[in-house]
Amino acid sequence: MPLNLPALPAGLWRVMLGTTLVVSSYSLLNPVLAVRLQTAGASNLAVGLVAMLPFLSVALLVPVVSRVFDRVGVGRAYRIGLLLELLSCLGYLLTDDYRAWCALSLMAGMGAAAAWNATEGLIAHNVPATHRGRLTGLYQALLGAGMALGPFLPGLLGLTPTGANVLAAAGLALGLGITLAPSVSHLRAHHEDRPHVSLMAAWRFRPALAWAAVVGGVFEVGLSSVTTAHGSAVGLGLGAATSIAGVLGMGSFALQYPLGWLADHVPSRRLFAGGAALLALSGVAFTQATAWPPLLWLCAALWGGLGGALYTLSMIRVAHDFEDTSALAGTSAMIAGYTAGGALGPVVSGWFFDHAGVGGQGAWLALLGLSLLVLQRRRAAA
Repeated sequence: MPLNLPALPAGLWRVMLGTTLVVSSYSLLNPVLAVRLQTAGASNLAVGLVAMLPFLSVALLVPVVSRVFDRVGVGRAYRIGLLLELLSCLGYLLTDDYRAWCALSLMAGMGAAAAWNATEGLIAHNVPATHRGRLTGLYQALLGAGMALGPFLPGLLGLTPTGANVLAAAGLALGLGITLAPSVSHLRAHHEDRPHVSLMAAWRFRPALAWAAVVGGVFEVGLSSVTTAHGSAVGLGLGAATSIAGVLGMGSFALQYPLGWLADHVPSRRLFAGGAALLALSGVAFTQATAWPPLLWLCAALWGGLGGALYTLSMIRVAHDFEDTSALAGTSAMIAGYTAGGALGPVVSGWFFDHAGVGGQGAWLALLGLSLLVLQRRRAAA
């Protein structure tokens, strides 16, 4: 699977690298915050709420980001988003108040809404059709590498929670600095001479893609914090507990480029259906994690790889299906679905862990995978 990548605008590479640093920093920070809350006596539901709020913020702001891009420009909006995320990260160093942490999580989501939509829209708009699968897969693999590395750093470097927070802030500052170059300001994410497509219209146009993004969000990013907190609750130390989130990121990293390559050669409906079936099976397997704890890490690897795969496939299809209208509208619709899943995952999972244990958590994840499989089969039949 050679890379064979096309020539791309220099500013686009800077944005991709900047966003990778953002993801790496928050993948380091979020599990540490979850452990801090758990050791302070917070419930799994309270941990899940803090993890959910950034995704809720993104989901609420997705419908308006295109207007912000039109007003201030994609490049400037992207940098403002990174600045908000940096300020949020620094805020966790200044207070342990739970209500303040909720506010900081919402601020991080505001920044992510701008940075995330800008990055995905720029990739979909600027990459040639012949290489969309591979380039999108490569970008998602970079994000997966960042997701994998961050949670392992506390154990590898012997970091305290404060040290991990400082390192995460440094990564965010570096990402912002990389994207201050003028070439980022010259990037465009939609055709200037074509009308905008609304978010609702994009959802109605491709509802199966939107649901795949929701499911991908639950599995790839909606389970990290609560599963880490569960690992801490059953006796794992900080390094071992956060390594569960690291394995989840490793799964995402390992699968994204091969999947992107396949998406350029294999019908996407087969890939969607196969991923949904495997996720349903992973939920069944997780119900046995109490009897065999290594399943915590094995299932996390599947969740990261296959959850990320669903999102990557959705973005690849958007670049094709919305090519003649607005790639930005299509990517925004997928991001809204993915963030809805990311917001739903921690809260629902926290409730199941608190009230039904590992068995209940595995059961609801299995049903979620089956729902996507059924929808994909109906779509294929239609």
